[in-house]
Amino acid sequence: LYFSAQEGILFFYHIKDLQYEMKICADILQPISSLIFSPDYNILLLVTDQGTVYTYKPAHSGEAVKLLDACSSCFLAADFLTPGNKYCVSVTNSGEVQVWFLEDGTCLSKLNLDIEVHV
Repeated sequence: LYFSAQEGILFFYHIKDLQYEMKICADILQPISSLIFSPDYNILLLVTDQGTVYTYKPAHSGEAVKLLDACSSCFLAADFLTPGNKYCVSVTNSGEVQVWFLEDGTCLSKLNLDIEVHV
């Protein structure tokens, strides 16, 4: 079970029978607004309240890596494009939808909806 705290900490609870173990996986120093797993559960996207998107690979137990940084407008949400886990899509509060390559954060495509978006 993965969950985040208001302080920007990603926690993992390993639950087996009536026993559990808690582990701190990453601390990104920004409140996390959503967690999204890739379809194969190899990558976890972390979207912050400030609009930054991080990737975390549970199998590698490393740090969360900043993928996308909010510039002029905040990322409200992000999700994986399926099938696979090579690409993600994001939307900003200004209505810009973008497709990203997850390996290096390259923006591959964008579309402006010309409308303010709220989640």
